[in-house]
Amino acid sequence: MAHTIRDRKPLLTRVRRIQGQLRSLESTLDEGGDCAAVLQQIAAVRGAVAGLMNQVLEGHIREHLGNPEASPAERTEDVEEVLAALRSYLR
Repeated sequence: MAHTIRDRKPLLTRVRRIQGQLRSLESTLDEGGDCAAVLQQIAAVRGAVAGLMNQVLEGHIREHLGNPEASPAERTEDVEEVLAALRSYLR
């Protein structure tokens, strides 16, 4: 079973929390909120997304790269997937 399916409930909880933070940010911007409040909310969203990325990435590494039954070709493919995700995330 894939780790994103197995860990679906906590992942969805994180996503819903991020959605709430984004709605709050949108509301603050819509109402002409203070710049400091906007920056603080952006930092909170960024932290929440980073936490989600960390959780999914850790699960992926543990399940795929830590799989003792994986062939060298499968490991190479999994390493490339992780690196591509990290490159995209760190842009």
